[in-house]
Order: sequence, then structure tokens, then C-alpha cells
Amino acid sequence: MAEKRDYYEVLGVPKTASADEIKSAYRKLAMKWHPDRNPGNKEAEEKFKEAAEAYDVLHDPEKRQRYDQFGHQGMNAGGYSGFGAGGMGMEDIFSMFGDLFGGHGGGFEDIFGGGRHRHGDPNGPQPGDDMTMELEIDFDEAIFGSERTLDLTFPDQCPDCHGTGAASGSSRKTCPTCNGHGQVVSGGGFFQVRQTCPRCGGAGTVIERPCSKCRGSGQVKTPRKLTLRIPKGVDTGARLRLSGKGAGGLRGGEPGDLYVMLRVRPSEIFEREDNDLYVNVPVSPFIAMLGGNVDIPTPDGIANVKIPAGTLNGKMLRLRGKGVPDLRGGPTGDLVARIVLEVPQRLTGKQRGAVEDLSKSMDSNNFPEQQAFSRRLEEFYKHKEKLSR
Repeated sequence: MAEKRDYYEVLGVPKTASADEIKSAYRKLAMKWHPDRNPGNKEAEEKFKEAAEAYDVLHDPEKRQRYDQFGHQGMNAGGYSGFGAGGMGMEDIFSMFGDLFGGHGGGFEDIFGGGRHRHGDPNGPQPGDDMTMELEIDFDEAIFGSERTLDLTFPDQCPDCHGTGAASGSSRKTCPTCNGHGQVVSGGGFFQVRQTCPRCGGAGTVIERPCSKCRGSGQVKTPRKLTLRIPKGVDTGARLRLSGKGAGGLRGGEPGDLYVMLRVRPSEIFEREDNDLYVNVPVSPFIAMLGGNVDIPTPDGIANVKIPAGTLNGKMLRLRGKGVPDLRGGPTGDLVARIVLEVPQRLTGKQRGAVEDLSKSMDSNNFPEQQAFSRRLEEFYKHKEKLSR
């Protein structure tokens, strides 16, 4: 018989681990090796049992103290037989597993499709599913907000059977596959796996005569028109929730919610970074040299801005509060205009002559950037020459 591994090693935690760390480690292993996720995998079954036994000991202060002091031998001497023959069975493991996950928002049912712990009457009202859709909007809609009408088709409660799935005058009967338990058991001996009944879906009952309109599902697809209000300042990835606008419930259950995921089309003019906007503004070199007024586009319209003489290519002009409104009510972002000098194209002979005359009238003092660059080059090559001697 193989020697048992150290319980701390099984869970992958140090001996100083807190109760929360032990619980977290067991949750991860239990989810990884759960039989519903590893059907027919004997190794997974053994690891699932091993993790459960380690957690059963280490999460109990008294058992843990005895184990820390005496190890496996001390546990055996104290009457602890673990899981398996003579000890606790698979039912105990599932019970412990369900209790551990049950306090986390229904995580056990969510992960394993209902499993063992079903809450409430399976034939009573059931809430509808949440639905998700993606919507592409224009750049200006994201900035200024808008209102959209959505034409959608979602499952709703069948009006003929009111969500029961049964034809008028018909009723439900005990499911012959699970005998009304809602679960079926597979395997034998020590290791048994309980799964939701494939015939009744865990309800424990089946329909004698299905409704002809919904074919027993309790739901029919229904077209709807919904109004969606898009707030100012949204961006790609924003999620809007329409409460109660998802799939209809069954047998009088509340409808689910609709979640709309937004994707914003790129602008041909602006670039967005958080709540700031950036725009490239082409400027004549003559205005850059002499100074003058430049038209800068903003979401609200054109802003006429005066730039000083000698403005360089790439100069950033910041217009406060001309960016994107803050989605949460904070300050509006800024608009940053990058000056991009545009070299004149398609010169006439007369224009070329005028530019040549202008060029001849200038000297190096008119180009301080070139002068600074030349000095840096001169120093670089002098240094290189010294190194090569």
C-alpha cells in the first residue's frame, strides 16, 4: 500500500498556512479534479479524494494540531480513518465540497450544472437567463451620448402554457430515469458520481404531453424593441446593463438582464487616450515662421487658435476641457493639437523662384536647430577620434 503524502504537500501550502489559504488551495484542487470534469479518469478520482482528506484534517483546528504533532500515525491512533474503507465515503466528500462552494454565490451549481445541491422547487418559478450582445457605435456617439432602438429576438415565457411546457389539461409525472430525484448515479463501489438527470434536467418530473407552441421548452422566441441610452464618455469595452430585459423566466419567474458590450468605431480625425483627444493639424511653414491663426477641430466645432512665430513641427497645443466628458461625472478631458508642418507641393516656376530667393537671403542663424545638431555631431566625431588613437 502506497504511503500517504504529507497533507500540506497535497494542498501545496506551507505548514504556516492560514485557514483561508488552506481553503483557497483546496477549492482550486477540488475544481480541477472534480469527477464531473474528469469522467472516467481514475487518477483524477484519487487526487480528488486525496485533496478532500487533506482539507478535512487541516481545516479542523483539533485535527490539524494532532497531525502537526504526530503525523499520519498519530491520526490513525486517534481513530481517524480518512476517506475510503472504514472511513467517510464519497457522499461525505460531495457534502463537504458543496458546503465549501455553496457560500460563494452558488458557485458549485454554476460550475457543475446543478450537481447535488439544488435550491428551491425545480418545478416552481425560474428566473430567465442574462443575455449579452455587442453594439458598434460611432465615435461622436461615444463622446456626446445617444439613444438607440434595438430590434432583438429573445426567448420569452410561452403564452400558451405559461412556461410549464405542458399542454392544456396535461400534467407532469415522476421522471422514470431518476425516480424523481433529479440525479442519476454512475459508477459503483467506493467511488460514485452523481450527475443531473439527462431526461428531466434535474426537475425530477417530465411532461406527459408537451405544449405544441413551445414543444415543451416553456419558452418561445419573441421579437422586441428596446430603447438603449448611451451615456456621454463611453469607450470600447463599456458594458451597459438593461435590468429585466434579458430572457423571460419560466412559470412566472423574473426575466434576466441584458448586457450590451460597446465597440466604438475609430475616428478619422481624433485619437483618444482615456478622456483626452489628440489631433494632427497641418500648418503652412509660413504661418509657423511668421505666426498666425490656425483652425483646430474639436468635438464641439472649430477653435481658431493663434500660434506664435517660430512654431516648430510637432509643437503640442493643449485646449483644456475640449476632450471627452468623464463617464463618472469627473472633469472633461483635454484636446491636444499636434502642429504638423506641411511642405508646399506642386510649385509653379514663379513660386519656386520666390522660395529660392528667400532661401538665399537666409543664413545659419535662421536655423538654430540645425546649428545645435551640427555641434552635437562635431563633438561626437571628436570623441570618436580620441578613442581611435
